[in-house]
Amino acid sequence: MSLIYDHPLSWSALLLVIDALLWHLAPLQHRVTRIGLRLALFLMFSAVIINAGVSPLQAPLFADDRVAQLGATALGIVWWLYAARVLTEVIGLVLMRRIGHSGRLLQDVIGALVFLVAIVAAAGYVLELPVKGLLATSGVVAIVVGLALQSTLSDVFSGIVLNTTKPYQVDDFVVIDGVEGKVLDIDWRATHLLTSAGTTAVVPNSVAAKAKIVNLSRPNNMHGVSISIQVPNHIRPRRVLDALDRTLQGSSTLLLNPAPKAVLKEAGETMSEYVASGFIAELGKKGEVRNQLFDLAHRHLEAAGISRQLDGVIEPSTRARALLDEVKIFRSLDEDERDRLAQAMVPQQYAAGQVVLELNEVPDSLFVIATGVVSATVPDGTGQTEAGRMGPSEVMGEQSILTDTPSQACFTALTSCIIYRIDKSLTRDCMAQRGEVGRALNKLQAVRQQNSRLALMAMPVPIKKGGFLGWLQKR
Repeated sequence: MSLIYDHPLSWSALLLVIDALLWHLAPLQHRVTRIGLRLALFLMFSAVIINAGVSPLQAPLFADDRVAQLGATALGIVWWLYAARVLTEVIGLVLMRRIGHSGRLLQDVIGALVFLVAIVAAAGYVLELPVKGLLATSGVVAIVVGLALQSTLSDVFSGIVLNTTKPYQVDDFVVIDGVEGKVLDIDWRATHLLTSAGTTAVVPNSVAAKAKIVNLSRPNNMHGVSISIQVPNHIRPRRVLDALDRTLQGSSTLLLNPAPKAVLKEAGETMSEYVASGFIAELGKKGEVRNQLFDLAHRHLEAAGISRQLDGVIEPSTRARALLDEVKIFRSLDEDERDRLAQAMVPQQYAAGQVVLELNEVPDSLFVIATGVVSATVPDGTGQTEAGRMGPSEVMGEQSILTDTPSQACFTALTSCIIYRIDKSLTRDCMAQRGEVGRALNKLQAVRQQNSRLALMAMPVPIKKGGFLGWLQKR
């Protein structure tokens, strides 16, 4: 202890160096440990200087020794700054635990005030400066600086309001003043957004506080998605709305409540605009679902004999032939082969709820959906799980065509459907003439088997509820 009393400046300096090293070397994720070490070192620093006769609440009393006087004065000033730093870190830890990442801005503002108080206290207690005069002078300076930094101060206080009211948080997807992006950070001056183009947009807090803010991430389990389709005016709206209703039913990603809907938004001179909209549970799938809805809308409109071109309608006599152009497995066939295949296709109508292809059934035909939506379900041990939904130009029964094996799923019409049948022998003739047809069918079968496995894996695990006696039996 006598060694500490004889060299307080050296030991206090050593503690400050240790504090700086530990603060930079300790992992950032162990924030509580870092702050705890800093607080312990501050208490040790306080004990060293107080035991050495240095008080941060009064001027040093080493008038006979100028070196000791300067050292004691420096230790007193450092104590106030050190205390301000530790207090700021503790306040920041409390704020981060209570209000999350948005507490960082409040920590910065409160830290600035704490350091200002520490500087004034060090000037009054350690240096014995006239604090009243200093405060009066600093007040005039503050007014001048405040006028010069009016916009910056507006950003600071707007940032405090935003962090208090929380219209958005870090990682939210928002639209601020027409700029859409993911919130990366909210600092004392601005909000930083990561846009869809991969660039960073910096929106001043004062602008964000006054602008219209749309938070796309709230509520966190329901996000709107919509598409807009333009159709010529001479097409009856009911036909278009029915096709768009089938489009919405064809997407299993859309939530059932609130129910998706299709509406006629506006009728112009030559084209009418229709909007199909619904809700999804995951915001990250919004782009994927919109692309799927556009594709489904195109297929269901074409299947309903509706063209979005001004000349209008597909003739019913060419519907089977036009359908073949959309079927992927027959894309390798030439025009004449498709014409002959279209002539052999037999249409059949199914009502909503009617089974098209039973589980374990071995069909004698390949099914091609012309209109409507079909649901594919697979057995899960206790019942049936939906593995996917199918729409126009998609096929069923490929397993029977390839190896005469029974269907591993049950296909049921969700809406009224028109489905074409292509005889098994005729399909196999196409496979013999064009190897690409067989490869496409094999690839389709592999994809569907994978989708079935994923659907079963995604099922929630049933939780067995046990009573108090069951809990005791396990102990």
